[in-house]
Amino acid sequence: MTRVLVVEDDPQLVRALEINLKARKYEVDAAVDGGTAQRLAAARPPDVVLLDLGLPDMDGIDVVRWLRGFSRAPILVVSARQASDEKVAALDAGADDYITKPFSMDELLARLRAAARRTRSVERGEAAALVETEGFTLDLLAKKALRDGRAVRLTPTEWHLLEVLVRHRGRLVSQQQLLGEVWGPSHSTRTNYLRVYMAQLRRKLEPDPAHPRHLITAPGMGYRFEG
Repeated sequence: MTRVLVVEDDPQLVRALEINLKARKYEVDAAVDGGTAQRLAAARPPDVVLLDLGLPDMDGIDVVRWLRGFSRAPILVVSARQASDEKVAALDAGADDYITKPFSMDELLARLRAAARRTRSVERGEAAALVETEGFTLDLLAKKALRDGRAVRLTPTEWHLLEVLVRHRGRLVSQQQLLGEVWGPSHSTRTNYLRVYMAQLRRKLEPDPAHPRHLITAPGMGYRFEG
């Protein structure tokens, strides 16, 4: 059974999450502050974490950093903070996804299911170097790309960008993380690089570059590979 740690100081929201999660056979631990969350996570390691940032005793981003010190469990931030710098800070600290309040319970549950599936895939060693979609195939080890059966030439930088996104497939990767890993820390503000290279990758790989299905933009936040 998947164990979900809910870190939220609104008792009504906690109750709603508990009802919906338990109805779907999740095991739920709930914490109303960061200190309680740390004690629960240490005693009963969660499989997934739903975390509010506005906690009474500490900032939720500090909880994200603490969790990342020992746990690979997906962390889904659920917060009323909508500023892009808040979202980027949470993702850079190690969060896997960011959901703003108010939210649809169906959407939250869908994202939680997706996070749990990705974790199971990694645990089974399914994070493979071969990526296949309905339109193109990537062999990251051999540095080969095929679209509709024909070879596609990608530059070293395009490959590096793809590798980072595929390594985090299904997860949002912040602009700063992509820039740091592909171009280096000194380029952390060069978001125009990402726009240019993502456009090139879409033209080369996506069947309909204007409506990408695999190389997805989260405006103001980052990019995600869906495969």
